[in-house]
Amino acid sequence: MPTSYDIPEVLDRREGPYGEVVLRRHGELLQIIANGCFLMDTSDGRSERLLVDAALGALDDRSGPAVLIGGLGVGFSLAHAAANDRWGRITVVERERAVIDWHRKGPLTALSGEALADPRTKIVAADLIEYVNETSATFDALCLDIDNGPGWTVTEGNEGLYSPAGLASCARVLRPGGVLAVWSAQPSPEFEGTLWNAGFKRVRTEEIPVARGVPDVVHLAVRPG
Repeated sequence: MPTSYDIPEVLDRREGPYGEVVLRRHGELLQIIANGCFLMDTSDGRSERLLVDAALGALDDRSGPAVLIGGLGVGFSLAHAAANDRWGRITVVERERAVIDWHRKGPLTALSGEALADPRTKIVAADLIEYVNETSATFDALCLDIDNGPGWTVTEGNEGLYSPAGLASCARVLRPGGVLAVWSAQPSPEFEGTLWNAGFKRVRTEEIPVARGVPDVVHLAVRPG
C-alpha cells in the first residue's frame, strides 16, 4: 500500500494560455508539471546554478553585467544569480503567471523570496520568444532554461527559439561579447553546429554529471564583439 508520503499532493492547479500547470508536493520536494509533463523539482539545482556560473565565467571582466534568465522554474537560477554581487541587473522572463504567483506568495517563496526582494531583480510575465523579439533592452548574458533542450521542447512554439532566426533574436539582445547559455537534458552536436552557423563564437558544451544516463549539459556561445 502506498503511503501518503508516496502520493504527490497537488497544491495548486491552473489553466494558463499554454495549458495546465500544476504545483505539487512529493515528500519534501516541490514539483512543477505542465500538461502532464514533469518539468522540474526542488531536489538539486546543480544544473541551474551551473547555467548561471558558466555564463558569468565566459564573460570578460566587465563591471555589473546584466543577465536575462529565461524561465523562473523553481527559482534556483534566480536565487543563485542574486547571491552573487558581481551580477548587475537580473531580469527573469516567465510566461506562466501561476509560477510567478507561487514564488511571490506561495510555497516557492522560501527558495526565491530573498532574490525577489533584491533591487537588481525584475520579473517579466511574458513569452520569452516574444520578449527577445520585441524588447529594446540589452544584456551581457542570456541564460535559457525553458525546455528540456533544443530538441525536446515543452511546447511546439519553443522550437523557433533554437532555429537560426531565434538565435538571431538572442544575439540581438546580447551586447558585443555577451554570452548565450542554454540548458539541455542531453548533449546536442546539431545545436552546436546551429550556434556556429548563426554567427556565435567560442561555442562549447559543459557537462553536468547525473546519477544515471547521459549527463545534463549547458551549451555556451559568445556573440562576436
